[in-house]
Amino acid sequence: MFVSHYRDVEEKDVTIEGVKNTTIRWLVSPKIGAKNFAMRYFVIKKGGKIPIHQHDWEHEIFIVKGEGYITNGRKTIKAIPGSFLYVPPNEPHGYENPDSETFEFLCIIPVKEESIPPEEKG
Repeated sequence: MFVSHYRDVEEKDVTIEGVKNTTIRWLVSPKIGAKNFAMRYFVIKKGGKIPIHQHDWEHEIFIVKGEGYITNGRKTIKAIPGSFLYVPPNEPHGYENPDSETFEFLCIIPVKEESIPPEEKG
């Protein structure tokens, strides 16, 4: 068993092209022994965004704090604390926080070679 607190995990800027004012904490990853799923904690600050992108893995997301918008390019939905969503593999998705101080959410993904950065592979 592994137990920690999210504040004890390094918060890193998301440096992918087009991402603005967004940080990530890798809470659970192969680095601590996870073999099937990884859990990340994202914070999108006011005015921040993660542009529309897609991958061949699913996402399970739970909104923890703030309000923001999630889009697949055809439909945009406002998400509030307690909202949760499922993004199927290969579905375009993006996130934006135009108004809240922070928009914070957990995002769970399967452990795949291409979904985990080298420093989290353990």
